Amino acid sequence: MRIKKNKKKYVTANLPPGTMAYKGEKLSTITATEIVNYSKDEHHRLQSNRIEDAFNLKGNNQVTWININGLNNVSDIETLGVHYDLHPLTLEDIVNTGQRPKIEEFENYIFVVFKMLFIKNDDELHYEHMSLILGSDYVLTFQEADGDVFGDVRERLSTAKGRIRSQGSDYLMYSLLDAIVDNYFTVIEVFGDQVEELESLIFQSKEAGDDTPQDIQKLKQEILKMRRSIYPLREVINRMEKIESSLIEQKTHSYLRDLYDHIIQVNESVDLYREMIWSLMDMYMTIISNKMNEIMKVLTIIATIFIPLTFIAGIYGMNFQNMPELSTENGYFVLLGIMFLLFLLMLLYFRRKGWL
Repeated sequence: MRIKKNKKKYVTANLPPGTMAYKGEKLSTITATEIVNYSKDEHHRLQSNRIEDAFNLKGNNQVTWININGLNNVSDIETLGVHYDLHPLTLEDIVNTGQRPKIEEFENYIFVVFKMLFIKNDDELHYEHMSLILGSDYVLTFQEADGDVFGDVRERLSTAKGRIRSQGSDYLMYSLLDAIVDNYFTVIEVFGDQVEELESLIFQSKEAGDDTPQDIQKLKQEILKMRRSIYPLREVINRMEKIESSLIEQKTHSYLRDLYDHIIQVNESVDLYREMIWSLMDMYMTIISNKMNEIMKVLTIIATIFIPLTFIAGIYGMNFQNMPELSTENGYFVLLGIMFLLFLLMLLYFRRKGWL
């Protein structure tokens, strides 16, 4: 009998190029807009639910950072795209959560797609699709929902700490990407602790339970997903560092080179833990096999001990009349003594061989 499996239906949406279609799961009823406008001597921050509030800041000789939360509100994003003259394919990639990290250079802006990874209070790893647009005096960031890793950047902007307020929009772009990559280290550290904890659990075989293979498989899926999100950013930053564009000043390239070194280090850590996870299952199966071998050894020894005893009992269990030992007065006790002596001799032999 052949078991029929429920086949998953795959639907291909053959939409025209440039069609905005959000496919994520993080839905927001409003488009939360955060507007930060700053210069070396001034700083203004506004939070609004109206995308139009960001329009009057364009071309004010200051740097403007507009952060949009809620990619499912495609009409608002399209309105912002019209105002900043964004290409339709750019708008399509902004709301396409399946888009891999990449960088594209247009005439008046640079478009970057990446994944933001962060740990929330539930100690679970969260992935968020993000897009960044660098203009001459503005930076636009688009994220799926509330929550990001830009708290330190906001603090530096509000307190004028560091050089960020005295630099242009390209340095703001670098600062945001640097915050993303730095948080990768935190995520990798948390993930590494989970791998090492599971590794210790496997070695302590008494505590390793039946759900250990599922835990290993879950970590394996997580590291593969993490690698797909982080690894392409290496090429993105490398290409960004080599771009000859008026939007990126020459002095900013030095910071981008340092950022490239950081993402290389992150990728190396991901590959290291990936190899460790792949070896965890082999390690677990080896320990389980060793346990089974120990059990089989004990059972084999027990069976070996009882083979001669069973042989003797079988012989004297036959119903023949001409068996001299059956008429002996103490034959029963003598036979039990011989069987017990064989038992002791075999135990001593097994112990001398180191099998017990």
